Formats: sequence, structure tokens, C-alpha cells
Amino acid sequence: MPVQKVNDSSDLDAKVPSHLQRTSITSLTMTSEPSHRCVKATVVHKGPVISCAQKDGIKMLRAEIKEEDPLQRTAEHTSINVIFFGTLAKDFSQSARQGDVVLLADFTIKKSPSFLRDKLHPCQLEMDGQDACVYVCPSAAPSHGPSSSEAKYTYVPLNDLKPKTVVNVYGVVTFFKQPFPSKGSDYCSTLKITDQSDVKVGCNIFSKKLEDHPVIFRVGDIIRLHRFKTDMFRDSMSLLNTFGWSTVTFDGTIDSPVVPRTSSKSFHFGESDMRTVEELRQWAANQSWISKDLTVSLSLVKPGMYFDLTCQLLAKAVMDSRCILLKVWDGTKCQHPLLKVAVASDALEGESTVAKDRMNLTANVLVYDNHLEVARDLKPGTFLQLYNLHALLQRAPDQQPDQLDHLSFHLHGGTSYGRGLRSLPVESPALQSLKSVLEKHVDLDEFDEVNDGTLLEIWYTPPEAVEADTGPSYTVLTCEHNTRRLTLARVKRSTPPLSCHVRARVKKYKPQQLYQCLKLFCSNCKTMEDVPDDSAVAKLFRESAKDNQACDEQWAATSSASSREPGRTISMHISRDMVGESSHMQLIFVEGTTLDEICVLSRDYKNLVPVRSVNGRMTLMDLTAPFLFSGDKRCYGCKQCSVNTFQNPVFTGVETWDEQAVAKALGVQLMQYRLLIQFELEDQTDTLEAVLWENAEKFFHVSAVDASGSQDLQDKIQTVMDTIQPPDSSLEERPLLDLCLSVYTVKDNDRNKVCYQITNTEIKEE
Repeated sequence: MPVQKVNDSSDLDAKVPSHLQRTSITSLTMTSEPSHRCVKATVVHKGPVISCAQKDGIKMLRAEIKEEDPLQRTAEHTSINVIFFGTLAKDFSQSARQGDVVLLADFTIKKSPSFLRDKLHPCQLEMDGQDACVYVCPSAAPSHGPSSSEAKYTYVPLNDLKPKTVVNVYGVVTFFKQPFPSKGSDYCSTLKITDQSDVKVGCNIFSKKLEDHPVIFRVGDIIRLHRFKTDMFRDSMSLLNTFGWSTVTFDGTIDSPVVPRTSSKSFHFGESDMRTVEELRQWAANQSWISKDLTVSLSLVKPGMYFDLTCQLLAKAVMDSRCILLKVWDGTKCQHPLLKVAVASDALEGESTVAKDRMNLTANVLVYDNHLEVARDLKPGTFLQLYNLHALLQRAPDQQPDQLDHLSFHLHGGTSYGRGLRSLPVESPALQSLKSVLEKHVDLDEFDEVNDGTLLEIWYTPPEAVEADTGPSYTVLTCEHNTRRLTLARVKRSTPPLSCHVRARVKKYKPQQLYQCLKLFCSNCKTMEDVPDDSAVAKLFRESAKDNQACDEQWAATSSASSREPGRTISMHISRDMVGESSHMQLIFVEGTTLDEICVLSRDYKNLVPVRSVNGRMTLMDLTAPFLFSGDKRCYGCKQCSVNTFQNPVFTGVETWDEQAVAKALGVQLMQYRLLIQFELEDQTDTLEAVLWENAEKFFHVSAVDASGSQDLQDKIQTVMDTIQPPDSSLEERPLLDLCLSVYTVKDNDRNKVCYQITNTEIKEE
């Protein structure tokens, strides 16, 4: 058998034949000699077995493995794709799972076609041949045992729940409703779950923030609930979220990636959790109720049906105060003529659907009442899941008596039967089949109607030499969409929204002082600010330290030290619950320091919070100053969104004190570091101003938060800019840039303003 299992990781090394030499993944190149070599790594992703058309339908499987050698933690390309063919693919699918350690021998090395997209190793390993073999050590091997971190949580089977207790549980979703406004100020999520005990338990979750609610896409998803209170409701056990609650959900499809879906920035997920998810997936796949998926394609819809639809939003329009039109498609053709809804062209947001309308591919969905809040925020191009959609026959206004009625779609108000809608992330496994169908229609828009205005534009517009600028580009496009390259003049005449490719040079950029491109951004209120100057921050610290009287809090243990200035004392406070823990696990509140002093202290303590005393009570400093110092990193809070509740702080139940956990404990809305640069681009046809914002970190291969505390990374950004626009150079001397542009509109003084943003583009690295 080409795939063999062993009981312990150490047995893998014993299985290595004497003529084979173990090599690291990072050292593999296209010129490496693969014979007499083997690699040892952990399986982090395993795909399904599929047929390979390029190899006459032979079975194949793609997996991703990652080297766990501590010496390689800081190295690049420690993960690599492995392609298994034939019998090996089938055996590996049955024998290995995520988290297992594998040893691969007698592989071949090929160039990875997905390197630019997945950012893994530039090579891939192929296991295809009589000599190729795999040794698998299951992650649940007894010699490994549970880690100490995994022992923190105990999960109760649903049939063992007792009333009036706080529990952690896992379950499979059998029913759910998208979050809806409750009678109070919260949103409410309702769901039912079950597990291998076959006991079904209801669950209600109340939270003011929509993003805190569980992200459930369909029946069969796996959910983990932490700190939920049990109670009896109508003679049945039910669950309700309590203080410190959290949820994590996973796709329920067997062999799909185990990717946690949660708004929490800090949560625990170990090997035992991985096993639990896999076991629930296997169990649920054999249950009869899991097969009752109500999702159908448009080609199978019949009049009168209530059904779920997975689709893509093409365009939308507000019809009136209680109705929004969504124009969607799933790439299949409905068997009944579809109702066309008349909308003024200036009221429609999104792409033209004329060609798809003619082919009966566009479904016009009318959304009502409580679903409008979600529908208003949807952007054309978004993938959607519509729940409990109603198909009705209607007569069109101009319909002849002998013609068939047209099919219309309505998402009625209310939440009965889980009725609602939500957007799906582009990486969702549920979209794989939809994307493959839509790709067959990629050229459909080219056959859209040509009106007189279009003909006149073609007649009077001189030809533009898109390929006039030849030569190598200093950038690489990372997008997957295959669009034509346009000139800047053509882009400026286009109607947003639009994604396109251009080739241009940088005429100028701002800010010229690149330290000013580092911004602070609040994701809640969308405020953007400059990073405060050190002199302003130092002044705040000096004023706070002057005449400061040490505060006295019952929850804190306090120590003092003399400063360099006579009469000034530095006080350090720590929660009594943290006394005795290592300095990296502590949260220390520092009072009476200058900026220079707290920067020196932050070299030895991971989390320092500057505070001051007001009437003997501890409070945070003005949020112009950082609320947290963590090594070289300074964290700032939003003045508008921070609650700054510091009366009864809670410091228990936190596994790791990172900036998100500290901000939450202090009632501070954490601001994110972002890079913002505005370019003026120029080609042979026109100039255009475009911002580099959401894609800036990928563009420079630099993290904004890391750059905030690293002169080396700031110098790296400056080097890139000096290469794009060398000092004292002419435009012709500057390098060409292949760029992906996003064209969109924003409201500016009640008028629509067209904006351009650079996306899906990266600088070539040497």
C-alpha cells in the first residue's frame, strides 16, 4: 500500500530508508534533485478527490503541508502544495486528515501554478509513480496527549445538559434565523443544534452588534458555543448567551477546510477542536435531515416554491421606502419566463444585465420590510444566500392574453422559516460550484446591446494604443478576474462600478514625507486620523505626571519607584488576579511617567497602559496618547467610539492579552494602522488620480502596524517609492506599473464623486 500509517511521530523517522535524506521544504527549488530525498510536515489542508482532465480523467487530490520545525518559523515558504495522483489520491484521502504529520518520499518537483494567488511555496510536489510513498502519523496519537491549553475547556454532550448551569457545547445546526431586531435594543439570533446524542436544543443569542452573532450559512454548519446558560423552556432544554460568551462556526462539508468563522480576534482552537469538528461532520453526513437542503438553482424553480438560492448580485435599485430590487443570477436558465421590473437607468446601481435578461438568466428579487437594512449595504458583485425565497407567477403589464405568466421572486418580511439574506465570503466552499457555472458566461457582457450612443462613441473616438508602452512592469497583478487592459482615458469615460487593468507610470504622489502616509483608522465610525506627533504625546505625559497623586484601587496591587525628577513617583498597578503570572501575561497600569520612561519600560513588559488619577480613581489618559504600549508598538483608541468605562474593570477569563483584548477590557475602540498614498498616474492618453489604501500592505509587502515601530520597514517603503519615482527623473525614465483599478462612486456634498483605487497589485520582490 503506497500510504502507510504509523503510531508515533518518531516512527516516521524510523521508516526513512537509509538511502533517503530528509530535506526542508524551504530549501526546495526547481533545480533540486528530488531523488533520494524526503520531507516531513503537517497537513493543514486536504481537498477532495477529483478527476484530472489533463491526465485523461485520472483521480487527483491537492493537499497543503506545513513544516513545523522551530528553526524554520521565521522562514518564508514553509508551506507547499502536494498533488496526489491515482491510487495515492484515494488512499491519502482515506488515511490522512488535517493535523496529521506525514512523510513524503520519491516525489517530483514542479512549478506551482497558484503561487501568486495562494502565496505558498513557488514549487509544488507531485506524488505519482510506483516508488512514491507516504507515511501518516495521526494527530490523535496517544504519545502526543492534549496540550495544557486544550484542557481549559470542557464540552458537555447535549443529552447531559442540566438546567441553570453555564456550559460549553458543540453542535450541528439543524435550523437557524439570521439576526433580527428584538423588542429591545439588541439583535437576536435563533437556532437549533444537535449532536451524536440526537438531542435537539434551541438557542437564543442577544447582542447589540451584528458582527458578534454567529456566521451561519446553512443547515449542517458546525457551531461551538462558549459560556451559555442552560434553562428549561416549554419542557425543552434551551441555551442563552451569558457574560463572556463567544461563538465559532465552521462549514459542515466533509473535507472542506476547517476555517473558523468568528468576529473575535482572539480565541482558542486546538487539535481536540479539530477532531470534534471532523467527527461531527462525519456523523451529520449520515443523517437524513442533513440532506433536506432547500437550496435549488433557478433552472429547477417551480411556481409557488419556497426555496433557498445561492447567487451573485449583479445590480440593485431602491423601488420605494419598503422595497429594494436585487438583480441576481446563478448561471442557470429558468424554465419559466422571468418577470422584468422596470427601473430608471440612473436608479440602478451595478452592471448592465441586458444580455443576461435576454437569455432568461437574471432573477429580479423584490426584498421587503425588515430585510432592507441588509439589502441596502450590499454591493454589486457580492455573493448571496437568500433564505425562504418565494416564487410567484405574475402577469407582466404588457403581456398578451395568450402568453404565459412570468415568474417573480419575493423575499417577504418577517423571519418565519429562517427567511432572510446574507452575503457569502468569496472563499466559502459553498460557492465553488456556483463560480464554475458563472465562469462559463464570462464573455456574456460582450454581447450586450449596442445602442446609438455606443456607435457614435466608437465612430468619433480615435483608436487608443493600449500596447504602446512595452517593457517589463515593476508590479505584479494578483487578481483572478480576466479583464482587458484599458487606457486611462477609457477608464475615465467608463461608468462605475468597474474593475479594470491599466499600465501607467507615476507622475507624482503625496504625501511626499512618507511618515505621513501612516494613518489611524476606526473601523466603526470610519474616522481617519494622522498618527499623533511625539512632541504632542510627550506633552500629555508631562502634564499628567505633574502633581499626580497615586490612585488607590481595591482590585489592584501597587508598587512604586522613584523617577529621575525629585518629588515625582512612578506607580505600577496590576490586577490582583494576575499577581504571580509571567510579565508577558500581565496587564500593567503605569502612572506618573514621561513618554521616554514608559518607552524604556515597554522593552521589559509586554502590555503597559498609561493612566492618571482623578479624585483618587484610576482613569485612562486622553486618547490622543496611546492607551497601550506593547514593545515597539503603540496602540491608539478612537475618541468618538470609545466608551472608556474604567469603574469596574474585569481582567479574568482572557487567555492572551493582545491589543484587542486590552481594548475590550478598557472600553476602548481600537484604531487600526493603515497606509494611505495618493498617486497621479499617467499614460499616453491621460492622467488619473488613484489612492492606494486597502491594498497598501500587500502592495509594499509591509504590515502597517509593524511599520509604525520599525525604521527598517519605513525605509523599505521609501526605497519602493524612490524606485517608482526616482528623484530628478523624467516620466519616461520611470518604470511601468501594471495596476488593477477599482472604479466606484462616493457621496460628496450630496453629489456622486467617481473615485479610483489601486487593488490586487504587488511590487515585484527581488
